[in-house]
Amino acid sequence: MANNPKDKDGAYVTQIWKALHFYESILSDEKIILIGDFNSNTIWDRPRREGNHSTVVEKLGKLGILSTYHKFYNQEQGKEMHPTLFMYRNREKPYHLDYCFASSDFMAKLVNVEVGSYDEWTKYSDHKPLIVDFTK
Repeated sequence: MANNPKDKDGAYVTQIWKALHFYESILSDEKIILIGDFNSNTIWDRPRREGNHSTVVEKLGKLGILSTYHKFYNQEQGKEMHPTLFMYRNREKPYHLDYCFASSDFMAKLVNVEVGSYDEWTKYSDHKPLIVDFTK
């Protein structure tokens, strides 16, 4: 999860935005996977705010790093059909907040993407696993 309570300038996706700029020189290499709870989605973008979810996705795209889920399911950011979080384990509060972004060399080997089911995983967490398979 991207959160730095000591940085009052922004939490969650803003921290990811800052990390992308800090590590940009190594993110242009091959064999990059960024995976985890980003705690963000395009639906919460603040207009004209640098470092929101959409600008993070755009920045990664320019580096050739794409969301495996969105590519595999041909989904648009903010309109995901598989939630990865049910807030407070409530079936009525579904969101997609967990991502696996991968460089083009991995994307060429993408075989399957699956999100764990509500019924199977809710006893463990409000998040559902994002399972990504690549060929060798």
